[in-house]
Amino acid sequence: MKTQKIPFDVIRARRSGARLAAIQALYQLEQTGQSAKSVIREFCEDRLGIGPNGEPIEEADPDIFKAAVERVVADQAEIDEAIVKRLSKGWRIDRLDATSRAILRAATAELLVHEHLSAKIILDEYVSLAHAFFSGEEPKFINAVLDSLAKDIRSGE
Repeated sequence: MKTQKIPFDVIRARRSGARLAAIQALYQLEQTGQSAKSVIREFCEDRLGIGPNGEPIEEADPDIFKAAVERVVADQAEIDEAIVKRLSKGWRIDRLDATSRAILRAATAELLVHEHLSAKIILDEYVSLAHAFFSGEEPKFINAVLDSLAKDIRSGE
């Protein structure tokens, strides 16, 4: 029996949906104080594959989503410390906008967890998502922080 190969554009869309969901879940965790387990379950049961305006999008990759959120929850102090090292002297992570924090945390976690995925693609995806959330200077800032992080985390790429 032949196995059907999934087209790369579908895989890319599923990964993109997972990244968006991870940002949304991390934001929700921070704003509501819910447990990671309950937020992950809520997303997996009801919200993966739903865009920011409630429209259906390509089914999101649940493994990428869960891995990013779980890594942030498990290693948030380490991830936050890595982010803070890239901020201006004296800046604390809580001075950043909550959405920016969620984007930076999710991207950092994914760089750590998914070593088989290209750092360049991961960064491009999260910067594109930053453009979806912000129209000002935030995407440039997020790009600069993530570029610096990726050079340390993925020094071999």
